[in-house]
Amino acid sequence: MTTSPTVIAQLSDLHCGEPHFVPNLLERAIAEINELRPDLVVCSGDLTTNGFKEEYADAKRHLDRLACESLVVVPGNHDSRNVGYVHFEQLFGDRNSVLRVNGVTVVAVDSSEPDLDHGQIGRGRYPWIVEEFAAEPAELRVFMLHHHLLPVPGTGRERNIVYDAGDAIECLQSAGVDLVLSGHKHVPYAWRLEDLFVVNAGTVSTLRLRGNTRPCYNVIEIEGRHVTVWRRYPFHGQERIIQFSTETRAFEKYTARIEDEVTGRR
Repeated sequence: MTTSPTVIAQLSDLHCGEPHFVPNLLERAIAEINELRPDLVVCSGDLTTNGFKEEYADAKRHLDRLACESLVVVPGNHDSRNVGYVHFEQLFGDRNSVLRVNGVTVVAVDSSEPDLDHGQIGRGRYPWIVEEFAAEPAELRVFMLHHHLLPVPGTGRERNIVYDAGDAIECLQSAGVDLVLSGHKHVPYAWRLEDLFVVNAGTVSTLRLRGNTRPCYNVIEIEGRHVTVWRRYPFHGQERIIQFSTETRAFEKYTARIEDEVTGRR
C-alpha cells in the first residue's frame, strides 16, 4: 500500500501595491498550487509594500483563491510599516501561530519590527516555541519566519539577519526543529546547519530581482523520513533545491543553477 506524500507550498514576498508587482505571476502560482492540492500553504511575509489597508486587502483577495484550507501567514518588515500589523491581525489573525497537519507541526513567528527592515524573534518567545514543538509528536517540525537566520549568497551586504540569530538557532536546535522556512531578500537558497535545514524562498510575484533570479515559490514534499524541496517558477516548471532525511540528516543539495543566478554566470 502506498500513501501520497504530504505537500507544503511556500509563497513569499508578494509585495502587493508596488510598481514591480505582477498580478499574473501570483495568479499563476496560486493556480499551480491549487492543481497540486497541497496539505498546507505557508506565506512567509511581505504581503504588502507599505502595510497600507488596500495593499492588505489586495493580498487577501489573492490568497483567498487558494483552495487549501490550511494556511499559515506571518508578516514581513514591509507589512509592519505604517502600523500595518493592525491590518494583518484583522485580516489574517494572530501574528504568531501554530498549525499541525498530517504529522507536520508548523510554528510561525512574526520577526518584524514596526517601521524597521531588520527583525528579531525575541528571547521571550523561546520557551513558547520549545513548548509548542514538544506539545505533540511530529514527523516534521517546521519553523517559519520572514527574516533570514543565515546569510544568503547574492543578497549584497547582509544586514537583515534577525538580531538574535545565534540564540534563536540554539532554541530551534533544542526544540528538535527539522526545517526553517523564510523569505525577505528575494533570493532562494538552502543551507544545512548542524541538524537544521534552512530554506529561503524568492519573491513569487515581483520583478524586484537580484542578478538572474526569477520569480518563484517553494514546494516541500514529505514522504516518511524523506523531504524534498522544489523551487517552482510560475509558467516555467521546477527544479530540486535540496533533499534530506529527517532520520539520518543525510542530504543532497542542488546548487548549480542557484549559484549561476546569484553570481550572474550562464
